[in-house]
Amino acid sequence: MSDPQAPEFQAPPPPPEQPAPAPRPTKMRPVAIGVFVLGLVLLGLGLAKVLPAGVVAGGFTCLMGIVAFALSFIPLPRVEAPEPPLSAAERVFGIFYEPTRVFRNLRAHPRWVAAFVVIAFMNVLYTTAFVQRLTPERIVNYRVDKLAESGFVPAEAIERSREQQLEQARGLPARITEGVGSVNGTFAKYCFAAALFLLGVIAFGGRINFWQALSALLYASLPVVIVTKVLSLILLYVKSPDDIHPILGAETLVQDNLGALVSPATHPALFVLATAFGLLSFYWIWLMAKGLANTGTKVSSTVGWAVTLTLTILGLGLGMIFATLFASFLS
Repeated sequence: MSDPQAPEFQAPPPPPEQPAPAPRPTKMRPVAIGVFVLGLVLLGLGLAKVLPAGVVAGGFTCLMGIVAFALSFIPLPRVEAPEPPLSAAERVFGIFYEPTRVFRNLRAHPRWVAAFVVIAFMNVLYTTAFVQRLTPERIVNYRVDKLAESGFVPAEAIERSREQQLEQARGLPARITEGVGSVNGTFAKYCFAAALFLLGVIAFGGRINFWQALSALLYASLPVVIVTKVLSLILLYVKSPDDIHPILGAETLVQDNLGALVSPATHPALFVLATAFGLLSFYWIWLMAKGLANTGTKVSSTVGWAVTLTLTILGLGLGMIFATLFASFLS
C-alpha cells in the first residue's frame, strides 16, 4: 500500500530543443566584383582596339561576374558538428584514391574553387597547345570553310569573317582573350549543370544544396579532365598535325570509346552515341553518382544513379541532335 504522503514521481523535463544551425554565407561577393571589374577592363581594351575580341571577352566576363554575385546570395548548407575541412591538396589528390571521403567532406564543406582552378587550367593549357600545334590559320580556315558549305552565311560575309578571325587569332592578345573566354565558359557550364543536378535530385525526392551539387560535379569531373588532357597533350605532339581534326580534336584526342569505330561525317548521331560508351565516360558516371549520394544532405545511392543517368541520357540526346544539324563540321 503506497504512502499517500510520498511525493509523486515526475519525469525529468525534456532537454531544450537545439536551434538549427544558421545558414552560412559564402565569400564570393568580393571575387564576383573583381571579375566584373576585370570584364570592364577587357571591354574597354576591346573598344579601344587594343585587345582583339576584347568586347566579347569583356562582356562575357562582366556577365559571369553578375552571375557569381547573384550566386553569392545562396547560403552554404546547414550542417551539425561538421568535421574539419580537407585541404585543397587532400581533395584534389584524394578524389583519385578515396573519393567517398572527399565527397563526404564536401557535404559539410562544399569548397569547389580548387577543382575549378585545376579544370580551367588544364582546359586553357590544352587549348593553347592545340592552337599552336595546328596553327590558327588551319583552324580558322577549316571552320570558315565549313560555315560556307552550310549556306547559312552569304559569301561576302564569309570572306570578311575569315579575315577578321585570322587577324584576331594571331599574337598574344588573342591567347589572352581565348583563355579568358575558356575560363568563363567553364564556369558557366558547370554552374548550369550543377543547377540541373540540383533540380534532378529534388525531382527524385532528395535534398542537396547548390554548392554541394557544384562541388560534387567539379570533383567528379576533375580526374576525368586531368587524365583526358594529359593524354591528349601527349598525343598532340606524337601524332602528325595533319592527322588531327581541327574541331573534334580541340576537346580531346583520347579515343577510349566506341566512337573510334564510327565515321562522324557519315553517321554523326551514331558517332555521338558511340562516344558515350567508353572507360572515362563510365568512370565519370560512377563518380558523379557517388558524389551526389555522399555530398547531398539526403540523397540515396539510388537517387544519385537515377539523376546521373537521366541527365547523361538527356545530354546525349541533345548532342546527337546538334551533331545531325551540323554534320558538315565533323567531316
